[in-house]
Amino acid sequence: MQVSTVNEDVFFLEARELFEEMVDWLSSESVCGLEHGELENKLFVNGNELLRRLLQGYLDRRSDDEIESDCSGSDGAKRTHKRKVSRKLTTILGTVTVRRMGYGGRKISSLSPLDAELNLPTEQYSHGVRQRVATEVALNGFNSTVEIIKKTTAALVPKRQVEELAQTSSRDFNEFYDYLQAQSKQLEQTGEIIVISADGKGVVMRREDLRPSTQKRAMSGQRKLEKRLSKGEKRNSKRMATVAAVYSIKPFIRTAQQIINPKQFPNTLRPRPEGKRVWTSLVKEPETVISEAFDEALHRDPNQQKTLVALVDGNKTQLRLLQQLAGKHNIKLTIVLDIIHVIEYLWKAAFVFHSPSNQQAQDWVSERLLRILSGQSSLVAAGMRRTATLRELKPEQRLSVDKCANYLLNNGAFLKYDDYLAAGFPIATGVIEAACRYLIKDRMDITGARWSLEGAEAVLRLRSLYVSGDWNDYWRFHLQLERQCHHQAVYLGGIPLLKGVTQALCSTTPPPTAMLV
Repeated sequence: MQVSTVNEDVFFLEARELFEEMVDWLSSESVCGLEHGELENKLFVNGNELLRRLLQGYLDRRSDDEIESDCSGSDGAKRTHKRKVSRKLTTILGTVTVRRMGYGGRKISSLSPLDAELNLPTEQYSHGVRQRVATEVALNGFNSTVEIIKKTTAALVPKRQVEELAQTSSRDFNEFYDYLQAQSKQLEQTGEIIVISADGKGVVMRREDLRPSTQKRAMSGQRKLEKRLSKGEKRNSKRMATVAAVYSIKPFIRTAQQIINPKQFPNTLRPRPEGKRVWTSLVKEPETVISEAFDEALHRDPNQQKTLVALVDGNKTQLRLLQQLAGKHNIKLTIVLDIIHVIEYLWKAAFVFHSPSNQQAQDWVSERLLRILSGQSSLVAAGMRRTATLRELKPEQRLSVDKCANYLLNNGAFLKYDDYLAAGFPIATGVIEAACRYLIKDRMDITGARWSLEGAEAVLRLRSLYVSGDWNDYWRFHLQLERQCHHQAVYLGGIPLLKGVTQALCSTTPPPTAMLV
C-alpha cells in the first residue's frame, strides 16, 4: 500500500507543491494588507492552475497504468505497431497533455483506446470548453463569448473556433428530438388542450446564403445609398426562418365582456402553458417545420384524446399547410385566428373615421371587437363598408376599411370566437410572438450583423434548447453520440479497454434510454 501511495505522489507532486505554496502565501504577513478583490484574483488564477495540475496528474497516472493489448479497427485490420503518442487538450482549467498508447500499421489509421475511454473530442478543445462556449453563444455574440471565456476560464478560444464549436455542439439537435419522439409515451398529465403555433421571421444573411430567389433580387437590385440600406432594400438581404411552438394548456372559459373589460374581472386566474417547446430553422422549409410541430403534438397525445388547436395570424401558406397536415394525420384540428391581428386591422379602419387621438376611435374599436368576439365578424365587416359608402369616401380614403373587411370575411371560418371562448381555447399568439422575439430578434437582429447559414442555424438551435428547457438532456445525448460516432464505431467489437460497454455503430440509432435519466 505504501508503494502505491509513493507512486500516486509522483503524479500529483506538482499539484501538492502548488497547494502548499498557496497555503503558505495565505498564512504569510504579506497578504494582510491586500483587499479581498486582490485575494480573489490571485486565488482564481492559482486555483485554476492547481486544478489543471490535478487533471494532468490524473491523465499521467492513467497513461502509466495503460496495458498494451491487441487492437483491431472496425475495418477488420489489426494494429500491430505500438508506441506512446501525445496530444494537447484545452480545458476550462488550462491546457493539459494526454499521453497514451497508439496502435497503427502501414496505410491504416491509428487508434488510441485511452481516448475512447476518456471520450476525448476529436478537436483540441474539451467537452467542458465546448459546453461553456455553446452556453455563451446561445445568449451572447461571438466576440462577447471570446471575452467571457477568457475572463471566466483558463482557456483561450479564438472567434473562429467559437463559431466552429457552436456548430459542433448543435449538430445532434434533430436526432435528439427524433429520439425523444421515438420513445413510448403515455398521455401527459397536463392541460386538455394542445396548441400548435407557427410564424416567420427574417434574418439578415450573407448574400451567398440567401435563398436563390432572394439572392437573385439582391444581385439585380442597385443600392440607392452607399453607406446604408434604403427602404425595401433590407428585405432582399434576409432569409426567412420558420418558428414553431407546441404546448399544452388547461381550458380558460371566458366571455366577450371579460376580454373587453378585464379590469371588471380582476380575480380571473389565467392558466399558464405547460411543456412548452419552441424551435426555429433557417435551413428547413415551412412545411417541414410545421410537420415537426404535428409530430410533437402526436408524441404528446398518441391516442388523440386531447383537443388540438392551431393559432395563426392569417398567413395563407400556414393555413394551407395546417389543413393539409391535419388531413394527412386524420386529426381534428381547430384553427384560431390571432385576435391581436384582428385588433390591429380594426384600429387602422377606425382611423379612417376618427382621428388617432380621439376617444371615439377607441370606442369604435371596442364596440366592434365585442361583436367579433360574439361571433358577428361578417356583420362587422358589412357595417364598416356600409359606413364608408354612406360617407362617400374615395377608394384611397377607405383602403384600410376595405382591407379590414376583407380580412374578416376571408377568414370567417377561423373567427368563431364565441365558440372558442366557450370551449376555453386560447385566442392570442403570445407564445409564438415571444418565441420570435427571443429566438431571433434579440439575438440575430444585431446591427451590422450578416449571418452565415451554418452559424445562424447553430445559434438558433442552441437558443431553442434553452428556451424549451431541454439543454441538460440534450447535452447528455450529444456526449453519448460523440462516444458512439468517434470512438466505439472505429473499433472491432467495441472499445478494447472498456468493460461492459455494448458496441454501437455510428448511425442515427439513438442511445439507450438510461442515458437521459
